[in-house]
Amino acid sequence: MSRIIDHGLEEQSALLTRIGELTYETLTLSLHGYIESKSVQVQVKEMSDVIVAMASKVEDKTFELIARFQPVASDLRAIKSYMKIANDFARYGRYTLDISSINDQLKGVQQHEAWTHEYIAEMSEKVLLMVKTSIDSLRKHDVALAKTISPTEREVDKMYLEFLSKITAQEYANCKCDISSILVTRYLERIADHATYICESVVYIVTGQKLSLG
Repeated sequence: MSRIIDHGLEEQSALLTRIGELTYETLTLSLHGYIESKSVQVQVKEMSDVIVAMASKVEDKTFELIARFQPVASDLRAIKSYMKIANDFARYGRYTLDISSINDQLKGVQQHEAWTHEYIAEMSEKVLLMVKTSIDSLRKHDVALAKTISPTEREVDKMYLEFLSKITAQEYANCKCDISSILVTRYLERIADHATYICESVVYIVTGQKLSLG
């Protein structure tokens, strides 16, 4: 028999899925702007603000569910995880805004060497795939899908460390380009981490297991 709290939990899950879809759209816009050296900061700022506001709504709803419906242990597991996922999505939005800001201040990869452009574009594709995996696994509460994120997370970590090694090994430096690319790859690495955290939360919601997928 359906309980009143079940409807509230379903609403939380649906709201988080909408936030996730918006974060994917915002990140795609920001990364394309950076790679193509196009200013998108105004649009990204507006979208990021919406993400933060929606994440705050999840937090408010969380306290309402706890106060009104006396959730049992499995409910509390989902409620806690949903609030954590909302914070992860908010971090997506913040890093996405930072990338668009860097693009406006230091310019995108069009002024970099060709290998840098290709490297960041490839890393961006992997991170976007991870973000999509985190959203889809949340939407479906799909544990098997959530667990598929691990190999890509390791690839992104490896790419970030290799990028730092290549940049620091260069004989001649372009300060603006190097700072810009290092910051963006760092933000990509952090977004990948948060995508992994979301997948870990999905596993926890469904199974009660606390796994490290990184």
